[in-house]
Amino acid sequence: MDRFAVVVDPLGTGAEYPAEFARAGVEVVAVLSRPEPIALYAATWRPADFRHIHVWDGGEPEKLAAQLRPYEPVCLIAGSETGVELAEALCELVVPGTGHVPELAAARRDKWAMARAVAAAGIPHLRQLCTADPGEVSAWLAGTGTDRVVLKPPKSAATDDVHLVRPGEDWRPVFDAILGKVNEFGIRNDAVLVQEYAEGTEYLIDSYSVGGEHGLVDVCRYSKQRRGDRIGVYDLVDFLPPDAAEIAELWPYARRVLDAVGVRNGCCHTEVILTAAGPRFVEVGARPAGGGHQMITKLATGSNQIERTVAHRVRGEFHPGYRLERHVCSVVLSAPHAGTWLNAEVFAGVPELPTFHVQHFYYGTGDAVPAPAGLSSMLGWVVLASADPAAMQADYSRIRALERAVSVAA
Repeated sequence: MDRFAVVVDPLGTGAEYPAEFARAGVEVVAVLSRPEPIALYAATWRPADFRHIHVWDGGEPEKLAAQLRPYEPVCLIAGSETGVELAEALCELVVPGTGHVPELAAARRDKWAMARAVAAAGIPHLRQLCTADPGEVSAWLAGTGTDRVVLKPPKSAATDDVHLVRPGEDWRPVFDAILGKVNEFGIRNDAVLVQEYAEGTEYLIDSYSVGGEHGLVDVCRYSKQRRGDRIGVYDLVDFLPPDAAEIAELWPYARRVLDAVGVRNGCCHTEVILTAAGPRFVEVGARPAGGGHQMITKLATGSNQIERTVAHRVRGEFHPGYRLERHVCSVVLSAPHAGTWLNAEVFAGVPELPTFHVQHFYYGTGDAVPAPAGLSSMLGWVVLASADPAAMQADYSRIRALERAVSVAA
Protein backbone atom coordinates (compact mmCIF):
# COMPACT_ATOMS: atom_id res chain seq x y z
CA MET A 1 0.00 0.00 0.00
CA ASP A 2 1.29 3.47 -0.80
CA ARG A 3 -1.70 5.44 0.46
CA PHE A 4 -1.99 6.35 4.12
CA ALA A 5 -4.51 7.60 6.67
CA VAL A 6 -3.35 8.97 10.02
CA VAL A 7 -5.47 8.04 13.03
CA VAL A 8 -4.75 9.66 16.40
CA ASP A 9 -5.37 7.15 19.17
CA PRO A 10 -6.76 4.22 17.14
CA LEU A 11 -8.20 2.84 20.37
CA GLY A 12 -11.61 1.67 21.47
CA THR A 13 -13.85 2.03 18.45
CA GLY A 14 -10.92 3.60 16.60
CA ALA A 15 -9.19 0.20 16.60
CA GLU A 16 -11.62 -0.73 13.80
CA TYR A 17 -10.09 1.78 11.37
CA PRO A 18 -7.02 -0.22 10.21
CA ALA A 19 -9.02 -3.16 8.85
CA GLU A 20 -11.64 -0.95 7.18
CA PHE A 21 -9.07 1.32 5.53
CA ALA A 22 -7.03 -1.74 4.45
CA ARG A 23 -10.05 -3.07 2.57
CA ALA A 24 -9.92 0.15 0.55
CA GLY A 25 -6.18 -0.13 -0.10
CA VAL A 26 -5.12 2.45 2.50
CA GLU A 27 -2.70 1.84 5.38
CA VAL A 28 -3.30 3.44 8.79
CA VAL A 29 -0.46 5.27 10.50
CA ALA A 30 -0.98 5.31 14.28
CA VAL A 31 -0.36 8.36 16.44
CA LEU A 32 -0.59 8.04 20.21
CA SER A 33 -1.45 11.16 22.19
CA ARG A 34 0.40 9.76 25.21
CA PRO A 35 3.05 7.05 25.74
CA GLU A 36 0.51 4.54 27.06
CA PRO A 37 -3.26 4.39 26.42
CA ILE A 38 -5.54 5.15 29.35
CA ALA A 39 -6.85 2.12 31.25
CA LEU A 40 -10.24 2.38 29.55
CA TYR A 41 -8.62 1.77 26.14
CA ALA A 42 -5.56 -0.32 27.04
CA ALA A 43 -7.02 -3.65 25.92
CA THR A 44 -7.80 -2.25 22.45
CA TRP A 45 -4.28 -1.03 21.66
CA ARG A 46 -2.89 -3.46 19.06
CA PRO A 47 0.54 -2.20 17.91
CA ALA A 48 0.93 -5.24 15.62
CA ASP A 49 -1.74 -3.65 13.38
CA PHE A 50 0.64 -0.85 12.38
CA ARG A 51 3.94 -0.56 10.51
CA HIS A 52 4.23 3.10 11.49
CA ILE A 53 3.61 4.35 15.03
CA HIS A 54 4.33 7.88 16.26
CA VAL A 55 4.06 8.98 19.90
CA TRP A 56 3.46 12.62 20.76
CA ASP A 57 5.92 13.95 23.32
CA GLY A 58 3.51 16.58 24.60
CA GLY A 59 5.40 19.43 22.96
CA GLU A 60 4.44 21.65 20.06
CA PRO A 61 2.40 19.66 17.50
CA GLU A 62 4.48 21.10 14.62
CA LYS A 63 7.36 18.70 15.35
CA LEU A 64 5.03 15.70 15.06
CA ALA A 65 3.30 17.21 12.03
CA ALA A 66 6.65 17.38 10.23
CA GLN A 67 7.00 13.62 10.73
CA LEU A 68 3.51 12.98 9.34
CA ARG A 69 3.50 15.18 6.24
CA PRO A 70 5.71 12.82 4.16
CA TYR A 71 2.94 10.21 4.27
CA GLU A 72 0.72 12.63 2.31
CA PRO A 73 -2.28 11.11 4.12
CA VAL A 74 -5.78 11.02 2.67
CA CYS A 75 -6.94 12.20 6.09
CA LEU A 76 -5.90 12.80 9.67
CA ILE A 77 -8.65 11.89 12.13
CA ALA A 78 -9.32 11.00 15.77
CA GLY A 79 -9.96 7.38 16.62
CA SER A 80 -11.16 7.92 20.19
CA GLU A 81 -12.01 10.66 22.66
CA THR A 82 -8.43 10.97 23.92
CA GLY A 83 -7.24 11.74 20.39
CA VAL A 84 -9.71 14.50 19.52
CA GLU A 85 -7.69 17.52 20.63
CA LEU A 86 -4.38 16.40 19.14
CA ALA A 87 -6.08 15.36 15.89
CA GLU A 88 -7.69 18.81 15.65
CA ALA A 89 -4.29 20.50 16.03
CA LEU A 90 -2.42 18.16 13.66
CA CYS A 91 -5.07 18.18 10.94
CA GLU A 92 -4.55 21.86 10.14
CA LEU A 93 -0.78 21.35 10.07
CA VAL A 94 -0.75 18.21 7.91
CA VAL A 95 -3.89 18.24 5.73
CA PRO A 96 -5.36 21.72 6.24
CA GLY A 97 -8.97 22.33 5.35
CA THR A 98 -10.00 18.67 5.61
CA GLY A 99 -11.24 18.73 9.20
CA HIS A 100 -13.61 20.91 11.19
CA VAL A 101 -13.66 24.67 11.88
CA PRO A 102 -10.32 25.22 13.68
CA GLU A 103 -11.47 28.22 15.73
CA LEU A 104 -14.17 26.07 17.37
CA ALA A 105 -11.91 23.14 18.28
CA ALA A 106 -12.56 23.54 22.01
CA ALA A 107 -16.31 23.27 21.41
CA ARG A 108 -15.85 19.73 20.14
CA ARG A 109 -14.13 18.46 23.28
CA ASP A 110 -14.89 20.67 26.29
CA LYS A 111 -18.51 20.47 27.46
CA TRP A 112 -18.57 24.08 28.65
CA ALA A 113 -17.17 25.36 25.36
CA MET A 114 -19.83 23.29 23.56
CA ALA A 115 -22.55 24.81 25.69
CA ARG A 116 -21.36 28.35 25.02
CA ALA A 117 -21.14 27.72 21.27
CA VAL A 118 -24.69 26.34 21.19
CA ALA A 119 -26.00 29.26 23.25
CA ALA A 120 -24.18 31.78 21.03
CA ALA A 121 -25.91 30.27 18.00
CA GLY A 122 -29.31 30.97 19.56
CA ILE A 123 -30.19 27.27 19.89
CA PRO A 124 -32.51 26.30 22.79
CA HIS A 125 -30.26 24.88 25.50
CA LEU A 126 -30.03 23.89 29.14
CA ARG A 127 -28.92 26.41 31.72
CA GLN A 128 -25.48 25.58 33.03
CA LEU A 129 -22.33 26.87 34.66
CA CYS A 130 -18.72 25.69 34.73
CA THR A 131 -16.56 26.82 37.63
CA ALA A 132 -14.06 25.83 40.30
CA ASP A 133 -15.66 28.29 42.75
CA PRO A 134 -18.47 26.90 44.94
CA GLY A 135 -19.54 30.47 45.67
CA GLU A 136 -20.38 30.94 41.98
CA VAL A 137 -22.47 27.77 42.08
CA SER A 138 -24.44 29.02 45.10
CA ALA A 139 -25.11 32.37 43.42
CA TRP A 140 -26.06 30.69 40.13
CA LEU A 141 -28.49 28.30 41.81
CA ALA A 142 -30.10 31.15 43.73
CA GLY A 143 -30.33 33.30 40.62
CA THR A 144 -31.81 30.65 38.35
CA GLY A 145 -34.03 28.92 40.88
CA THR A 146 -32.83 25.55 39.59
CA ASP A 147 -33.61 22.82 42.13
CA ARG A 148 -32.36 19.70 40.30
CA VAL A 149 -28.90 19.76 38.77
CA VAL A 150 -26.44 17.39 37.18
CA LEU A 151 -22.76 17.71 38.10
CA LYS A 152 -19.98 16.24 35.93
CA PRO A 153 -16.44 16.88 34.69
CA PRO A 154 -16.19 19.23 31.70
CA LYS A 155 -13.65 17.09 29.81
CA SER A 156 -14.54 13.46 30.35
CA ALA A 157 -16.87 10.98 28.67
CA ALA A 158 -18.54 7.55 29.06
CA THR A 159 -20.78 8.86 31.89
CA ASP A 160 -17.72 9.33 34.11
CA ASP A 161 -18.70 10.98 37.42
CA VAL A 162 -22.16 12.12 36.30
CA HIS A 163 -24.25 12.86 39.40
CA LEU A 164 -27.81 14.05 40.00
CA VAL A 165 -28.50 16.36 42.94
CA ARG A 166 -32.18 16.39 43.86
CA PRO A 167 -34.16 19.22 45.48
CA GLY A 168 -33.06 19.79 49.06
CA GLU A 169 -29.85 17.76 48.69
CA ASP A 170 -26.43 19.28 49.25
CA TRP A 171 -24.48 19.60 46.00
CA ARG A 172 -21.21 20.52 47.73
CA PRO A 173 -19.92 17.02 48.54
CA VAL A 174 -20.40 15.99 44.90
CA PHE A 175 -18.75 19.20 43.68
CA ASP A 176 -15.79 18.66 46.00
CA ALA A 177 -15.42 15.02 44.94
CA ILE A 178 -15.24 15.90 41.22
CA LEU A 179 -13.05 19.02 41.47
CA GLY A 180 -9.35 18.17 41.34
CA LYS A 181 -9.89 14.49 40.64
CA VAL A 182 -8.08 12.83 37.74
CA ASN A 183 -10.93 11.51 35.62
CA GLU A 184 -11.15 8.29 33.58
CA PHE A 185 -9.54 10.07 30.61
CA GLY A 186 -6.43 11.04 32.55
CA ILE A 187 -7.35 14.72 32.89
CA ARG A 188 -7.49 16.57 36.19
CA ASN A 189 -10.88 18.20 36.66
CA ASP A 190 -9.98 21.86 37.07
CA ALA A 191 -13.65 22.83 37.16
CA VAL A 192 -17.09 21.26 37.51
CA LEU A 193 -19.96 21.56 35.03
CA VAL A 194 -23.29 22.24 36.77
CA GLN A 195 -26.28 21.73 34.48
CA GLU A 196 -30.01 21.95 35.04
CA TYR A 197 -31.62 18.51 34.96
CA ALA A 198 -33.57 17.77 31.79
CA GLU A 199 -36.63 15.54 32.11
CA GLY A 200 -37.21 13.42 29.02
CA THR A 201 -35.90 10.64 26.81
CA GLU A 202 -32.27 10.79 25.72
CA TYR A 203 -31.21 10.09 22.15
CA LEU A 204 -27.90 9.46 20.45
CA ILE A 205 -27.73 11.00 16.97
CA ASP A 206 -24.79 9.70 14.95
CA SER A 207 -23.74 11.70 11.94
CA TYR A 208 -21.09 11.89 9.26
CA SER A 209 -20.41 15.25 7.62
CA VAL A 210 -18.77 16.20 4.34
CA GLY A 211 -18.04 19.84 3.56
CA GLY A 212 -20.43 21.00 6.25
CA GLU A 213 -23.31 18.89 4.94
CA HIS A 214 -24.48 16.49 7.63
CA GLY A 215 -25.54 12.91 6.91
CA LEU A 216 -27.57 10.90 9.41
CA VAL A 217 -25.96 7.54 10.27
CA ASP A 218 -28.39 6.33 12.96
CA VAL A 219 -30.57 7.49 15.83
CA CYS A 220 -30.74 5.52 19.07
CA ARG A 221 -32.87 5.85 22.14
CA TYR A 222 -30.95 5.64 25.42
CA SER A 223 -32.67 4.15 28.42
CA LYS A 224 -30.77 4.80 31.64
CA GLN A 225 -31.35 3.93 35.26
CA ARG A 226 -30.78 5.95 38.38
CA ARG A 227 -28.79 4.29 41.14
CA GLY A 228 -28.53 6.65 44.07
CA ASP A 229 -27.21 9.93 42.67
CA ARG A 230 -25.78 8.27 39.56
CA ILE A 231 -27.94 8.84 36.49
CA GLY A 232 -25.66 7.53 33.76
CA VAL A 233 -26.27 3.81 34.40
CA TYR A 234 -27.10 2.40 30.97
CA ASP A 235 -30.05 0.06 30.60
CA LEU A 236 -30.92 -0.29 26.91
CA VAL A 237 -29.86 1.18 23.57
CA ASP A 238 -32.29 0.62 20.69
CA PHE A 239 -32.47 2.00 17.14
CA LEU A 240 -35.22 4.14 15.66
CA PRO A 241 -36.42 3.71 12.08
CA PRO A 242 -35.58 6.78 9.95
CA ASP A 243 -39.25 7.72 9.64
CA ALA A 244 -39.82 7.79 13.43
CA ALA A 245 -41.71 10.89 14.53
CA GLU A 246 -39.00 11.88 17.00
CA ILE A 247 -36.38 12.15 14.26
CA ALA A 248 -38.35 14.84 12.49
CA GLU A 249 -37.76 17.00 15.56
CA LEU A 250 -34.34 15.72 16.64
CA TRP A 251 -32.40 15.81 13.37
CA PRO A 252 -33.00 19.47 12.41
CA TYR A 253 -32.02 20.43 15.97
CA ALA A 254 -28.90 18.26 15.88
CA ARG A 255 -27.82 19.78 12.56
CA ARG A 256 -27.97 23.24 14.16
CA VAL A 257 -25.79 21.96 17.01
CA LEU A 258 -23.27 20.47 14.57
CA ASP A 259 -23.04 23.80 12.78
CA ALA A 260 -22.67 25.67 16.07
CA VAL A 261 -19.68 23.60 17.21
CA GLY A 262 -18.04 23.77 13.79
CA VAL A 263 -18.40 20.19 12.54
CA ARG A 264 -17.59 20.03 8.81
CA ASN A 265 -15.86 16.76 7.87
CA GLY A 266 -16.07 13.54 9.81
CA CYS A 267 -17.87 11.63 12.53
CA CYS A 268 -19.83 13.12 15.36
CA HIS A 269 -22.35 11.87 17.85
CA THR A 270 -24.74 14.25 19.51
CA GLU A 271 -26.63 13.47 22.71
CA VAL A 272 -29.99 15.20 22.97
CA ILE A 273 -32.82 14.96 25.49
CA LEU A 274 -36.30 15.42 24.11
CA THR A 275 -38.06 17.45 26.80
CA ALA A 276 -41.62 18.77 26.94
CA ALA A 277 -40.20 22.09 25.71
CA GLY A 278 -38.38 20.46 22.79
CA PRO A 279 -34.89 19.05 22.17
CA ARG A 280 -32.09 20.07 24.51
CA PHE A 281 -28.44 19.42 23.72
CA VAL A 282 -26.31 17.49 26.25
CA GLU A 283 -22.96 17.09 24.49
CA VAL A 284 -21.19 16.09 21.29
CA GLY A 285 -18.31 13.73 20.58
CA ALA A 286 -16.24 14.54 17.48
CA ARG A 287 -15.26 10.93 16.75
CA PRO A 288 -17.08 7.66 16.09
CA ALA A 289 -19.42 6.50 18.85
CA GLY A 290 -17.78 3.93 21.12
CA GLY A 291 -18.76 1.10 23.42
CA GLY A 292 -19.41 -1.41 20.63
CA HIS A 293 -21.74 1.01 18.89
CA GLN A 294 -20.22 0.56 15.44
CA MET A 295 -20.95 -3.15 15.54
CA ILE A 296 -24.60 -2.75 16.46
CA THR A 297 -25.08 0.15 14.02
CA LYS A 298 -23.80 -2.05 11.20
CA LEU A 299 -26.15 -4.82 12.30
CA ALA A 300 -29.15 -2.47 12.44
CA THR A 301 -28.55 -0.29 9.39
CA GLY A 302 -26.01 -2.09 7.18
CA SER A 303 -23.41 0.65 7.66
CA ASN A 304 -21.71 2.70 10.39
CA GLN A 305 -19.47 5.69 10.98
CA ILE A 306 -16.25 3.74 10.38
CA GLU A 307 -17.46 2.64 6.94
CA ARG A 308 -18.71 6.13 6.08
CA THR A 309 -15.34 7.59 7.03
CA VAL A 310 -13.55 5.32 4.54
CA ALA A 311 -16.22 5.89 1.87
CA HIS A 312 -15.69 9.65 2.16
CA ARG A 313 -11.93 9.83 2.66
CA VAL A 314 -11.01 7.23 0.01
CA ARG A 315 -13.84 7.35 -2.52
CA GLY A 316 -15.31 10.82 -1.98
CA GLU A 317 -18.78 9.51 -1.12
CA PHE A 318 -21.47 11.15 0.97
CA HIS A 319 -24.61 9.42 2.28
CA PRO A 320 -27.36 11.67 3.63
CA GLY A 321 -29.42 9.10 5.54
CA TYR A 322 -29.87 5.51 6.66
CA ARG A 323 -32.31 2.62 6.59
CA LEU A 324 -33.26 0.21 9.36
CA GLU A 325 -32.60 -3.33 8.18
CA ARG A 326 -33.59 -5.04 11.43
CA HIS A 327 -34.53 -4.18 14.99
CA VAL A 328 -31.48 -4.21 17.26
CA CYS A 329 -30.95 -3.40 20.91
CA SER A 330 -28.01 -3.59 23.27
CA VAL A 331 -28.89 -4.63 26.83
CA VAL A 332 -26.43 -3.34 29.44
CA LEU A 333 -26.13 -5.43 32.60
CA SER A 334 -25.11 -4.10 36.01
CA ALA A 335 -24.56 -5.51 39.47
CA PRO A 336 -26.91 -4.43 42.27
CA HIS A 337 -23.90 -3.16 44.25
CA ALA A 338 -20.15 -3.64 44.57
CA GLY A 339 -18.84 -6.93 45.86
CA THR A 340 -18.04 -10.49 44.78
CA TRP A 341 -20.19 -11.99 42.03
CA LEU A 342 -21.53 -15.35 43.19
CA ASN A 343 -23.60 -16.64 40.26
CA ALA A 344 -22.49 -15.59 36.77
CA GLU A 345 -24.03 -18.82 35.50
CA VAL A 346 -27.44 -17.16 35.85
CA PHE A 347 -26.89 -15.88 32.30
CA ALA A 348 -25.84 -19.25 30.85
CA GLY A 349 -29.05 -19.66 28.84
CA VAL A 350 -28.98 -16.24 27.18
CA PRO A 351 -27.43 -17.51 23.89
CA GLU A 352 -30.48 -19.76 23.46
CA LEU A 353 -32.90 -16.83 23.32
CA PRO A 354 -34.63 -16.53 19.92
CA THR A 355 -33.31 -13.03 19.16
CA PHE A 356 -29.82 -13.44 20.65
CA HIS A 357 -26.98 -12.11 18.50
CA VAL A 358 -23.84 -11.70 20.63
CA GLN A 359 -22.80 -11.10 24.23
CA HIS A 360 -19.76 -10.11 26.25
CA PHE A 361 -19.18 -10.28 29.99
CA TYR A 362 -16.30 -8.51 31.71
CA TYR A 363 -16.61 -10.50 34.94
CA GLY A 364 -17.47 -14.00 36.12
CA THR A 365 -18.24 -15.93 39.29
CA GLY A 366 -15.78 -15.06 42.04
CA ASP A 367 -14.75 -11.73 40.53
CA ALA A 368 -14.96 -8.44 42.37
CA VAL A 369 -17.50 -6.28 40.53
CA PRO A 370 -18.07 -2.51 40.79
CA ALA A 371 -21.17 -0.65 41.86
CA PRO A 372 -23.24 0.55 38.89
CA ALA A 373 -22.04 4.00 37.92
CA GLY A 374 -21.54 4.25 34.15
CA LEU A 375 -20.25 2.48 31.05
CA SER A 376 -17.01 1.41 32.71
CA SER A 377 -18.84 -0.36 35.55
CA MET A 378 -21.12 -2.74 33.61
CA LEU A 379 -21.05 -6.49 34.12
CA GLY A 380 -21.46 -7.00 30.40
CA TRP A 381 -23.85 -6.58 27.51
CA VAL A 382 -26.12 -8.63 25.27
CA VAL A 383 -27.12 -7.66 21.73
CA LEU A 384 -30.51 -8.79 20.46
CA ALA A 385 -31.60 -8.56 16.81
CA SER A 386 -34.78 -9.52 14.99
CA ALA A 387 -37.22 -8.55 12.29
CA ASP A 388 -39.89 -8.89 15.01
CA PRO A 389 -39.68 -6.11 17.64
CA ALA A 390 -42.12 -7.95 19.93
CA ALA A 391 -39.86 -11.01 20.02
CA MET A 392 -36.88 -8.80 20.83
CA GLN A 393 -38.82 -7.08 23.63
CA ALA A 394 -39.77 -10.46 25.10
CA ASP A 395 -36.13 -11.53 25.22
CA TYR A 396 -35.14 -8.20 26.74
CA SER A 397 -37.65 -8.82 29.55
CA ARG A 398 -36.21 -12.30 30.10
CA ILE A 399 -32.69 -10.88 30.41
CA ARG A 400 -33.84 -8.26 32.90
CA ALA A 401 -35.45 -11.01 34.99
CA LEU A 402 -32.11 -12.85 35.03
CA GLU A 403 -30.33 -9.66 36.05
CA ARG A 404 -32.61 -9.36 39.06
CA ALA A 405 -31.32 -12.79 40.14
CA VAL A 406 -27.67 -11.64 40.14
CA SER A 407 -26.17 -12.32 43.58
CA VAL A 408 -23.28 -10.21 44.83
CA ALA A 409 -21.71 -10.61 48.28
CA ALA A 410 -20.77 -7.26 49.76
